[in-house]
Amino acid sequence: MFLFRKKTAMPTPGQALPGRAAPIATAARHFVFDRPLHEPYPETMRLAMFGMGCFWGAERKFWELGADRIWITAAGYAAGLTPNPTYEEVCSGMTGHNEVVRVVYDPTKISYDDLLRTFWENHDPTQGMRQGNDVGTQYRSGVYVYSDADFAAAERSRAMYGGLLGENRYGAITTEILKAPQFYFAEDYHQQYLAKNPRGYCGLGGTGVSCPIGVAAGPA
Repeated sequence: MFLFRKKTAMPTPGQALPGRAAPIATAARHFVFDRPLHEPYPETMRLAMFGMGCFWGAERKFWELGADRIWITAAGYAAGLTPNPTYEEVCSGMTGHNEVVRVVYDPTKISYDDLLRTFWENHDPTQGMRQGNDVGTQYRSGVYVYSDADFAAAERSRAMYGGLLGENRYGAITTEILKAPQFYFAEDYHQQYLAKNPRGYCGLGGTGVSCPIGVAAGPA
């Protein structure tokens, strides 16, 4: 019971693990798109970040949108307290970090609303500190935004989708919407995990309720 409580309650700054000054090692290139995983990215690209359960399955949902629209995706940790955390530290529940996917995309080929629709439809945003059988603070639902316009769009979509979920007898949405915090790359083996391990675990599952936004790409 103590372990369960620890993993589903955010640590205080005094409780959080100390972490480290240097970033942990990760991949140099995107396994699927064969592009540099790290910045700098092309100036025309924009950033988005989402937490929707285990980042293995979440990342796949975004790279499957296509290399013509998505520059890279990256698995990582964000919205916690511990600098440069490891996977084991995040899983302890004592860093406060969420498992997230950073998406670098071409806004002339795909809109932010399209990304939000992918986010909402591919997980259950009503489950709090869990996603299916995955339990812990690192599995919470979150949208981490890089602009005021994206913040407004995320809030509008949350209100709209929350109404639809309520009509389908789901509980209230627990998704946090925050200004994008520091993103820490996850370890090499987590990057594009399900492309490297096609039969690997993916506990991601949506509600089956369609989100009627972003049904068309941006201008070509």
